[in-house]
Amino acid sequence: MVRWRSGLRRSLAVSALCLVGGALVALPSEAADAGNAELVVDYSCTGGVALNGAVKLRTKVSIPTTLTVGEPLNIGWALDYEGASRFGSPAYFAPGGKATVTGDVQLTGSWTGVLQPKGSVDQPGQLQPGTPLELPKGISDSAHTSKEGTVRVTPQKLYVDFTPPAGEVMVNDDDPRVKYHAQADWDDVNDQPMNNNDYHHDLHRTNRVNSWASFTFTGTGIEYVAQRDQGAGKVGFKIDGQPASPAYIDASENEDGTPTNDAHRGGLTLWSFRGLEYGTHTIDVTNLENGTWTQVDAFRVITKQLVDPPQGYRATCSLISAPVAVDVTISKAGGSQSPNPTGPGTGSPSPTVTPTTPTPTPTNTRTGTPTPSHTGTTTPPANGVNSTSTTTTTSTPKPTLTVTATVTPTRPTPTAPQVIITPSGGAQTGEAPQGGSGLGLLGAGTVMVTGSALGGVALMRRRAAHARGQRDS
Repeated sequence: MVRWRSGLRRSLAVSALCLVGGALVALPSEAADAGNAELVVDYSCTGGVALNGAVKLRTKVSIPTTLTVGEPLNIGWALDYEGASRFGSPAYFAPGGKATVTGDVQLTGSWTGVLQPKGSVDQPGQLQPGTPLELPKGISDSAHTSKEGTVRVTPQKLYVDFTPPAGEVMVNDDDPRVKYHAQADWDDVNDQPMNNNDYHHDLHRTNRVNSWASFTFTGTGIEYVAQRDQGAGKVGFKIDGQPASPAYIDASENEDGTPTNDAHRGGLTLWSFRGLEYGTHTIDVTNLENGTWTQVDAFRVITKQLVDPPQGYRATCSLISAPVAVDVTISKAGGSQSPNPTGPGTGSPSPTVTPTTPTPTPTNTRTGTPTPSHTGTTTPPANGVNSTSTTTTTSTPKPTLTVTATVTPTRPTPTAPQVIITPSGGAQTGEAPQGGSGLGLLGAGTVMVTGSALGGVALMRRRAAHARGQRDS
């Protein structure tokens, strides 16, 4: 009996192991995304918001390698900083500044054109000069395919822009950006009574004629904030060295020109100037009368909504890794086109990734006639591609261009591009295992194992009965 039970336990253990093994074999792994190339491309960025020298980026470009006519050709670009260098804020700004990254992708082969993946991100807080800028996690663009063929996709430069937020920023009188003609000529008055309503309860003032204060700011307008007071006098203003309009105000008068009865009534906007071209400007405030007060409580910097980011803030990013290109095969709808097959029978084609050889002299020549912008659905052009940006709500067809763009890397070109190819499914085929479903195989394996277990039990019983018969005889 003991041996019978021991044999039964061994039989059941073997059956259980077979059951587990059958389950592992019967359940195939989930297939990965087939026909996609991911290129790791490094850039060095200079100018604009690259305030302290070159800023390096490491990017990953995702490009499909096989499509059917009618499917979009989607180009995705993941972005990240490489190393410690960062883009920085070019000045003081209220929250809401925006960093935008635009890519440049050349299409050649069956048709020619340019894709411009774009993405942007708002900066989370108030900015000071040099505050590191956050980048969008990714950018993308797509083109709608209308005919079969092979298109070569070549990633090129990136551009990083900064758009200042529209709004107002208050700058106090004791901010280090506010310069005073001679500190001995100006009184720094602190701890003013709260009912005076001075900004931060302090101010600078002088009663010496021709004493001045200056403030350099970045924006499209400026306001002068000070007290209206019986003991104040005429204050003159210049913008960028030229008399402003109006050229002066009298802080001892009301807005209608009548003498004021106010004393130390602070926090008032006594003068303003709008309509400046966006950029860096300087305001000069001068006491025009001897023996009367000219005061500086604060300046309010105005920035209107900008249609386009300032060109002076643009950083240009050039390739420093080996230039690469990917061939995209576009097949007829309902058919199949399988260049570079991985083996006989069914299977996914292998993506073609081609390193490009740089030419010593960079050139960038574009020819073609732009198509005017319009709102609505665009009709695919006869050349087979219609590019539409995924980041705008107004569809603007891009011109069909013939582009010659040669990029010279800043370091020797490696012998092989930095390319990561992700096949899907089984061993290098890009396909999931074929045949019956996992549940069917699992069921068959279970029936087989169960039958083995029952057969083992019957065999053990016959052996036990035979042993008892021998003892009885």
